[in-house]
Order: sequence, then C-alpha cells, then structure tokens
Amino acid sequence: MQFDLSSVENATLVFMGTLMFGAILAVFVLTAGLIALLLLGAGKLGWTLASTVLVAVVHGINTGWDKLVHHASTVDVAGDFQAQAAPSTGTYPRVILRDS
Repeated sequence: MQFDLSSVENATLVFMGTLMFGAILAVFVLTAGLIALLLLGAGKLGWTLASTVLVAVVHGINTGWDKLVHHASTVDVAGDFQAQAAPSTGTYPRVILRDS
C-alpha cells in the first residue's frame, strides 16, 4: 500500500506543517539559549580568573614591598660618610638622616 498525501485533508496538512515549524523553532530557541549560557559561563570564568590573578599580583607586590621596607629598617648604616670637599662651598660632613 502506497502512502498518498492526496487523500489527506488540507487542514490536517496545515496542522502537521505548523507542528513541524514549531518544532524547528523550539530547537532553534533551545540551541540559542544553550549557546548563550555557555558564552555567559565562559565570560564569567574568564572574569573570575582575571580578577583573581590581578588580586594575587597586587598582593604579591604589597608583600614584597613590606618585606623590603622591613629589611631596610633592620639594616644598620653608619651615621656619617667620610667628609668630602664640595666644590666652592668648603668641607661639610654628609649626614645620613634616619627616620626622616
């Protein structure tokens, strides 16, 4: 027995066509939504990684600076340099100013 569409009424064909068109639209919308969610997730992941790296870099710089300042405060330097003759001003000792 052959399937012949000529015996099917127009209303039935329109109904089936409408269902097919609706199914195609539903698949398109669901696919677009899934792609949008994937892009949103990738953007959120990228932003989280970038901000975490930036915060870690700033924290590392602050830690390094604190260590440098702490080390510099513990170093004992001689209070005076050797007196040197300054051109045209006479001889004055150069003094290291601490805590200035």
